[in-house]
Amino acid sequence: MKNIQVNHAQKGFTLIELMIVVAIIGILAAIAIPQYQDYVARSQVNRVYSEISSLKTATEEQLMRGINPSAASQLGFTSSNLMSTAPTVSFTGGSGTISATLGTDASTAVAGAIITLNRQANGTWTCTVSGGSAGSWKTDYVPTGCN
Repeated sequence: MKNIQVNHAQKGFTLIELMIVVAIIGILAAIAIPQYQDYVARSQVNRVYSEISSLKTATEEQLMRGINPSAASQLGFTSSNLMSTAPTVSFTGGSGTISATLGTDASTAVAGAIITLNRQANGTWTCTVSGGSAGSWKTDYVPTGCN
């Protein structure tokens, strides 16, 4: 009987190859995760800004009727899971503010931030944002159109 020796080719990855892949994935994650968290925080601030900005038209309508709105519900606001409470509305003599505080459902980087829309008696609106309470507020989170 003849002994036939068959060489079997090695299949699969070596330990070093697997370690290199894990290191590459770790580096990519270390770069991508903070960028994604910033994106989420920025989008949440922009969403709340958009939600309270939609109240400007209703405010103008109320003021044209001679009514000084005093509650967000008067302006058609329903609810938002990103705000701690309904926006506060305060107007007298054609000027006033609409402000909203981002609640705990928002990213920790922006929770506690206050977005305020100020209306002057001449009809111009300005926006200000004060940072969140977490100490991780970045100026990049401020929506376009706000100071």
